[in-house]
Amino acid sequence: FPCGESSEENEDIEFFDAMEDSPAFITVPADDHSQHSGSLSSNWSQDDNDGSGSYLRRGRRRRIPDKPNYSLNLWSIMKNCIGKELSKIPMPVNFNEPLSMLQRLTEDLEYSELLDRAARCDSSLEQMCLVAAFSVSSYSTTVHRTGKPFNPLLGETYELDRVEEYGYRSICEQISHHPPAAAHHVISQRGWTLWQEITIDSKFRGKYISIMPLGHIHLKFHTSGNHYVWSKVTSTVHNIIVGKLWIDQSGDIIIMNHRNKDKCHLKFSPYSYFSRDVPRKVTGVVMDGEACTHYILSGTWDDKMESAKIIESSHGCGGSEGKQKTVYQTLPPKLMWKKYPLPENAENMHYFSSLALTLNEPEDGVAPTDSRFRPDQRLMEAGLWDEANAEKQRLEERQRLERRKREAQANLALEEGKETESYQPLWFEKRTDTETGESSYVYKGGYWEAKDRQDWSHCPAIF
Repeated sequence: FPCGESSEENEDIEFFDAMEDSPAFITVPADDHSQHSGSLSSNWSQDDNDGSGSYLRRGRRRRIPDKPNYSLNLWSIMKNCIGKELSKIPMPVNFNEPLSMLQRLTEDLEYSELLDRAARCDSSLEQMCLVAAFSVSSYSTTVHRTGKPFNPLLGETYELDRVEEYGYRSICEQISHHPPAAAHHVISQRGWTLWQEITIDSKFRGKYISIMPLGHIHLKFHTSGNHYVWSKVTSTVHNIIVGKLWIDQSGDIIIMNHRNKDKCHLKFSPYSYFSRDVPRKVTGVVMDGEACTHYILSGTWDDKMESAKIIESSHGCGGSEGKQKTVYQTLPPKLMWKKYPLPENAENMHYFSSLALTLNEPEDGVAPTDSRFRPDQRLMEAGLWDEANAEKQRLEERQRLERRKREAQANLALEEGKETESYQPLWFEKRTDTETGESSYVYKGGYWEAKDRQDWSHCPAIF
């Protein structure tokens, strides 16, 4: 396999993916007779990945009420907010979608079958390719989703139990309100556990809004012990002042396997009017712990990802400033992930995917703090936006009163020389990861046991 640091200064690595000829690195597909040499398993059949019937096996709902045609000028609200943190700006539900940020985090699991498949890989490098595809797939639903999710209230939770259909169950909790931060834990019977603590930093920049999720996503496979860590890229909402809102994803994702130092570098290319690149392009390389490059990844974050196994590399000419280009000879690319088609009438249902349509469906037995019980969100989903705005105001004022009460208690404790008690989440606690050294909120257990007993006596009344 070709070895060497991909970032060496004397190289100008460039490749062309299978879709078009924009510079990134050059790949030259090998002849078909080379295919026996152990690349990723063959393309998924249409039956495996067409999305029909997904998330509907227990008769889950297939639609929500159509979005009302209310017009409201976003600029009229945003013009005095340039440079401000968006979570502190009261916004009417007219700019929302009827899901909370906790539900949007959970929506990352739409393509959990990629992780099921990765758990069965003997090769950690093949596994890395599928983990990379999973990290890209979480953006596929955002391409038309210009509505803002509801900011969760402090202590709000959201569970998603899909053990019966997909082998996993997921729990999220809002652990901080300013800055808005959530902790998330997913365990799968199919061989993996995922956890993350994400703080959302969103700023209005004049013509666009930047949304920067801060924090790391952790993924551990039970059999191999492979522990992957990565961060999210920046989302940008364009045309705030005039024109149709549209979303772009840009930046780099570095995925590290902390067990053996395998690494994947993904690049999300920002949209440019002047570029010949395919819009929403993602390219990447997968390297082992010795910096030998084994796979080239290519695709778009709104449609599909492919991997091509490298069988030879050589130095070409024609790089910028006299530097050499690396030319990789690869096997034909293999399809790893393909986006499911959107449900019929999605354009009138906030462009929700099949999974998103089910996320706010009422469910028996969940905690009283669950997002499904949030009244302003439920009213908005039903198309009652005036009532939803009034309810949103009531909930926000209630949360402000609770915060002032906590601050007054902390000040009183200080005056009396006592130790102040900071807010403590119910289901998560701060711990230091032994492998990464990172300190973050992780699941401490107890939620699913409380659900089995239907004992929610420790839950705060937040709605």
